Amino acid sequence: MQTSYRTVGVAGAGAMGRGIAQIAAQAGSIVRLYDTQPEALARARDDLFAQWDRLLEKGRMDAAAVQACKSRLLLAENLHELADCDLVVEAIVERLDVKRSLFAELERVVRPDAVLATNTSSLSVTAIAAGMQRPQRFGGYHFFNPVPLMKVVEVIAGLKTDPAVCAGLSAFAREMGHTPVLAQDTPGFIVNHAGRGYGTEALRIVGEGIADFATIDRILKDQVGFKLGPFELMDLTALDVSHPVMESIYHQYYEEPRYRPSVITAQRLAGGLVGRKAGEGFYRYVDGKAQVEPEPAAPQLAELPPVWVSPRAARRAELYQLLKDLGAKIETGQSPSPNALALVAPLGFDVTTVAVVERLDPARTVGIDMLIDDAATRRRVIATNPATREDMRDAAHALLSRDGKPVSVIRDSGGFVTQRVVAAIVNIAADICQQRICSPRDLETAVTLGLGYPLGPLAMGDRWGPTNVLEVLFNMQTVYGDPRYRPSPWLRRRGAIGLSLLHEEA
Repeated sequence: MQTSYRTVGVAGAGAMGRGIAQIAAQAGSIVRLYDTQPEALARARDDLFAQWDRLLEKGRMDAAAVQACKSRLLLAENLHELADCDLVVEAIVERLDVKRSLFAELERVVRPDAVLATNTSSLSVTAIAAGMQRPQRFGGYHFFNPVPLMKVVEVIAGLKTDPAVCAGLSAFAREMGHTPVLAQDTPGFIVNHAGRGYGTEALRIVGEGIADFATIDRILKDQVGFKLGPFELMDLTALDVSHPVMESIYHQYYEEPRYRPSVITAQRLAGGLVGRKAGEGFYRYVDGKAQVEPEPAAPQLAELPPVWVSPRAARRAELYQLLKDLGAKIETGQSPSPNALALVAPLGFDVTTVAVVERLDPARTVGIDMLIDDAATRRRVIATNPATREDMRDAAHALLSRDGKPVSVIRDSGGFVTQRVVAAIVNIAADICQQRICSPRDLETAVTLGLGYPLGPLAMGDRWGPTNVLEVLFNMQTVYGDPRYRPSPWLRRRGAIGLSLLHEEA
């Protein structure tokens, strides 16, 4: 079996180094695994051998392949044992000074034509290479944990990286069964940069008192199709990992408002509530399982008021059909009768503003999120305003849950949960394209494989309407007066023609 790099060195025997060593050996390369701690090397060898044995037991590898992989894994207790490597991948602590020191030593050891690569997730590839004698032979090679299962790798060019180096690293990624995506050397590269919209906007929503952690998680899973809600995800990755990434990208982009971290995660990190591994984060865990309060049951009302729908409601025809299917008494006059529930469906605007602008009685006005086609969701979301009467809130809740679909009730805000989070994700993705950090195709691939989103952010924008996303952003900018909702120029240009033109460059 011939690979792009016959002999591969891996510096660092932690989880990332072990994962890279595993897939490189499985691809057919001789792997020299190096660590300064002999006991770490021994543990890594035992773990890798056990992993290959498990793959044999599950029938995913045969005995000959397992034995070949074990024979190709060589332990190196001295850096000089990496002298014959064609490629050396560093996977050590995320400190610029430590990485620079290691690569300075490696340059004195390996051949001049050997490729050196860093698995950094947050540091500048150019900054790491700044002290090197041959920066053209150096690039970023960012894998995700667990490496064998996360099938995407970011290939990053520093300012002086030879394009042939990125081509070689990409080819080797494919040989290892991974999908390479090419990224410019910018903070967060593709995946960590694109991921800023999900958790960061959800934290803002909590911080504004609109909904609690569990409600937001339910909404984004049931309405959009995310596998994990943002707070479940942060508990899984742990705040001692995710919060520093938030701060790093924010500061590296010179305090760009879109990436502003939250005091909520800073406080929880300081208090040790970092997530599942600590037994408590946004949720409390017993035997590894989150303890979540059950949702309150929908109100049961003997009689419901008639319903009037705003003429400016998003998806008005679909909303009418939904109400008809639910057996609502629908009013069609120019304004609601004195006893009617007024239903509005704004994009980006808060329910209070809509009630005032449309001269509706705020006490009888409730909002419903119609960004996404109701038939495509597993949950409905309604929002009250500060003046909404309890009986009107309960009437809307009872009516919209008649067919058994769960309904979440949130407090008034500019934009519903799904609107805000989807708009943030799409807007940041559009800005990545605007900066030409990567191609639209690689952006979609990186996000779906690296973050597990149900759709790439550009496809997400197209499915629910680029003009709708723009309307949410423009209106939220009006409500909040905050530059974090400033639409990307790329999104504004592409809004009318579609975002997912993946066969084209950005």
